[in-house]
Amino acid sequence: MTLRRDVEALRAIPLFAKVEPARLKLLAFTSEHVDFEPGEVICRQGEPGDAAYILLEGTADVLVETPEGRVKVASLGKNDIVGEIAILCGVPRTATVVATSRVHTLKIDKDGFLNLVTQFPHVAVEVMQELAARLHHTTQRLTEISLQIDTKKTTRE
Repeated sequence: MTLRRDVEALRAIPLFAKVEPARLKLLAFTSEHVDFEPGEVICRQGEPGDAAYILLEGTADVLVETPEGRVKVASLGKNDIVGEIAILCGVPRTATVVATSRVHTLKIDKDGFLNLVTQFPHVAVEVMQELAARLHHTTQRLTEISLQIDTKKTTRE
């Protein structure tokens, strides 16, 4: 991909739509393309977060390890971003992301992502809204699973 195509790809993502072209060009220039094959791990729960990944092509599943086993909490596709929670919160990765098809990503390192969020408050607001929506969805999913587990326990007793 060329730098121009990378900037166009970033601009197509709602999170970056209002960022001025010169900043997107810098972000694209400092990012790298990384490909993943089906079944390959993009990032692993518990590992340090050193980068965020934007899915330019392909699909992936978001999986969380629980005491009851691995739980799929989301599916990702084109223009989705992963890995930003670990960067923003300074915590280990909160989930494992596994490619379900061939995935082509743009990898943005921690410093580049934090620079963008710091310089463009509206990007920070967009990130917060996205994270809040994910937290809501994940909480709902985990509640459903917890109820299923409780129901199984009750039926066995």
